[in-house]
Amino acid sequence: MMDITKNITISTFVALKLRSYMALLKVRLSFLVAFSSGFGYILGNQGVGEWSTFLAFCAGGFLISGGSITINQILEREYDKVMKRTMNRPLPTGRVSVQEAWIFAVFSLAIGFVLLLAFTNILTIMISLFSMIMYSFVYTPMKRVGPVAVFIGAIPGALPPLLGWVAATGHIGYEAMIIFGIQFVWQFPHFWAIAWLADDDYKKAGFKLLPANGAKDMRTAINIMIYTLFLLPLGLLPAKFGLAGINSAIIATVCGVLFLAQTFSLMRDNSRKSALRIMYGSFLYLPIVQIAYLIDKV
Repeated sequence: MMDITKNITISTFVALKLRSYMALLKVRLSFLVAFSSGFGYILGNQGVGEWSTFLAFCAGGFLISGGSITINQILEREYDKVMKRTMNRPLPTGRVSVQEAWIFAVFSLAIGFVLLLAFTNILTIMISLFSMIMYSFVYTPMKRVGPVAVFIGAIPGALPPLLGWVAATGHIGYEAMIIFGIQFVWQFPHFWAIAWLADDDYKKAGFKLLPANGAKDMRTAINIMIYTLFLLPLGLLPAKFGLAGINSAIIATVCGVLFLAQTFSLMRDNSRKSALRIMYGSFLYLPIVQIAYLIDKV
């Protein structure tokens, strides 16, 4: 009986640990990074090509993203303790120690870079390393300095599709810069909508991410609207330069107009509900538009 109880306890402990490590990876966010990377790879390769190479590249991107996010949580663990939205993460609750988290982060990054080394090229590895450093060691501390952190964070956040293109082609062309630019600009309304919703929590940790005067007011709403507006002409560039066709340009325009419409509601009422709609709109815009480009091209 004691052996059975012991086995159940051990299996429960292992399951909880695995769940905590998955939480450190932020599986959904890392999957979105892998998805955007795969999008750039397929677009650059005009198809998946060798499935083994494609899957290895996406897995590498997933693990590097997860390792970077884990380092972010290690460095912000004391701030996470005071925010309602993050206080139940593995590090603030002590489900995972700092030492364990560092080992897990290094292990994830090491496997990710080994996969890229084995299946891609040196330029992909260099850009991935730059992205990891920018996100973990530059963006993370800058969040307490000012809204410039959003600009800094948008750089590594927009690199996945460019990385996919480079992994497939071995070079950075204007095509890679176009898909980088779309994801770069998209992040401003996306991040600011989240910052609007989490503003009270962010203030507890000293995070300053809202633009202008850092307030949930008309000036911030206008900034969100302007960057969303930029997505309309940017969404047409893939068709203009032959990356995709007219069908995806129409879809990108429709999605851009619907996304933009949400920002007018925020300018009108400065409400949490309107900011929430922008956040959900941002979650829908990027994958829909990227899938449209893929279908139209491939």
